[in-house]
Amino acid sequence: MSTTRVNKTQLCIGITALLVGVLVYLVDRPPDTAYFLTGWAKNISLYGRIPTIFGPVGKNFPAFAHVFSFILITAGILGSRRRGYLYICIFWLFIDGAFELGQRYDSLPLMFIPSWFEGIPFLENTANFFRLGTFDYRDLASFFLGTVVAYIVLLVTMERREFHETEVHQIL
Repeated sequence: MSTTRVNKTQLCIGITALLVGVLVYLVDRPPDTAYFLTGWAKNISLYGRIPTIFGPVGKNFPAFAHVFSFILITAGILGSRRRGYLYICIFWLFIDGAFELGQRYDSLPLMFIPSWFEGIPFLENTANFFRLGTFDYRDLASFFLGTVVAYIVLLVTMERREFHETEVHQIL
């Protein structure tokens, strides 16, 4: 019987990349530009208190970090293999790309956002994400680059398993 094992290396790399992406918002961007920094988290923003760290790279790094980290976290939890990695990469590239394009063509996603999202944390900002968000071709390029780099990292960190005779028969 085959069991799925969590790939801790992929999971740790993914979480680290996500935290570095959050750091961009905490250090290099005003707190009112990120939904997750509104309210209580506004007090932890270092924007204006210390010099910027990321410079021009910080403009599009969160786009890279988002797709990269979610690919690694998803693959790490699912314990996938090459084909699974490819599906996970395509899925997250599609999701991030769709949200970015939704900022460009906001009237389409705004038609489908239900009014009951208004009272639910995180979902309450969905309409504003599309209405007030800024489309950027460099974010699309960052998503693509993050996906390619993530796939390479997945292949490098893939756990090598020796197949036993019973596992080979289960695969066939």
